[in-house]
Amino acid sequence: MKSIPITPLPNPAATTEQGLGCHAGKDELQKAAASAGKSQVLEQYAQDYPKGPHDQPQSMCPAFGSLRVGLRMRRTATIMSGSACCVYGLTFTSHFYGARRSVGYVPFNSETLVTGKLFEDIREAVHREADPDKLDAIVIINLCVPTASGVPLQLLPKQINGVRIIGIDVPGFGVPTHAEAKDVLAGAMLRYAREEAMAGPVAQPRQARAGLPTISLLGEMFPADPVIVGQMIAPMGLSIGATVPTREWRELYSALDCTAVAAIHPFYTASVREFQAAGRPVVGSAPVGIDGTHDWLGAIGQACGIAADKIDLARNQALGAMRGLLAQARIKGRITLSGYEGSELLVARLLIECGAEVPYVGSACPATPWNAHDAAWLQSKGVHVQFRASLEQDIAAVREFKPQLAIGTTPVVQAAKEACIPSLYFTNLISARPLMGAAGVGSLIQVVGAAIGNQARFDAMKDFFGSVGAGDEAGVWQEQPVMHPEFKADMRRMAEKKRKKAKAEEMGS
Repeated sequence: MKSIPITPLPNPAATTEQGLGCHAGKDELQKAAASAGKSQVLEQYAQDYPKGPHDQPQSMCPAFGSLRVGLRMRRTATIMSGSACCVYGLTFTSHFYGARRSVGYVPFNSETLVTGKLFEDIREAVHREADPDKLDAIVIINLCVPTASGVPLQLLPKQINGVRIIGIDVPGFGVPTHAEAKDVLAGAMLRYAREEAMAGPVAQPRQARAGLPTISLLGEMFPADPVIVGQMIAPMGLSIGATVPTREWRELYSALDCTAVAAIHPFYTASVREFQAAGRPVVGSAPVGIDGTHDWLGAIGQACGIAADKIDLARNQALGAMRGLLAQARIKGRITLSGYEGSELLVARLLIECGAEVPYVGSACPATPWNAHDAAWLQSKGVHVQFRASLEQDIAAVREFKPQLAIGTTPVVQAAKEACIPSLYFTNLISARPLMGAAGVGSLIQVVGAAIGNQARFDAMKDFFGSVGAGDEAGVWQEQPVMHPEFKADMRRMAEKKRKKAKAEEMGS
């Protein structure tokens, strides 16, 4: 076995207490990573996951997205290289979300990072774990400091004993959200699988093909949704293939061997690139609501060369059931919506078609060609669509529009409840339900209607508790807090005096 010699890294300052470290800030870490030979990686991320108008949404560590994809795959091991505190947090979060396997970790210190010994440690760990009887692939994830220091995962072997080795950099300063980090790993795996398929025969997927042209789905969805979509496209002589991110390596071959790809979640840019390299057309949006289902079935049918009469047959069957449900029940009320899953625009479309007023939709994900149709539809209904939405923008929308229901991330939900507004956590209570077809209509009407109906309970709690726990009375008190209005008045006078002095100095200069 040939050993790669240990060579010093180009920017040792990244590891010292006086240098960068993991708290030096995004700009310094980006400069360090560029000088360490990671320019190409960062430039690709900047192209795939464009920022702005808000620089970077507030979210959990982006690396969680890649970690989640790897941990949900059978016969796949995941190893991280990063600061111990980061690895602890990511491991905790992954197990909180139901991971049932260990996460590998290669520790480091300033010496092993600067001398290049960390890379040797990673290489040794990969060789030790590469057991073909247990694994199809090993994923190695560089977090912020190893990326900024230029740890060259690309120099690892592509395979060891038949086990595929996939090294990726997922720094918080290069990948905006954990949703897009899912695409970093999914895209890398699709590229590896596509190159394998081009080189020769590959393993047969566990589930045999139905013999019909297949549609691969892109994005994590509620388990019933692929089944529902499969029923909707069946009249066109099509079937559902694999869903990316996949649950097993060999499903990647099945995903690539499709007639067309449905980018249900629109931020999988690297994955789309691999499908397009394989010659597969990609269709955006999803079959949600009347208009969405009508347009999506038409786009899928055209991408697959299906005759117009078969497309109409599929539309009639799918839309008939939805119209029946919408005739029986509707959502009444104003709703603001925000999240970081990537399906926010789809949910907003469905809410509007179910009767709700939706003045604002915020998504932590960017505008892409695959959600342009949804954005245009929403804007035509008077909805303000905010891509790369910040927490401040989401909360400001709740305050401005005063909805009967706020759907959003945890801090948005907290702010809404403090304002006595019913609210739902998007990830656990909306994404964890079917959205497609008639099932999506029925499910959303039920959960949203019940939440809006809770306003009386909020009012009762507000009347009972009053201002307890808010403002000056926030926190834990052993005794009843004593107010000091004279102190507040003094502070106001001092602040006003300081403001006037600053203004006078400014005018004088």
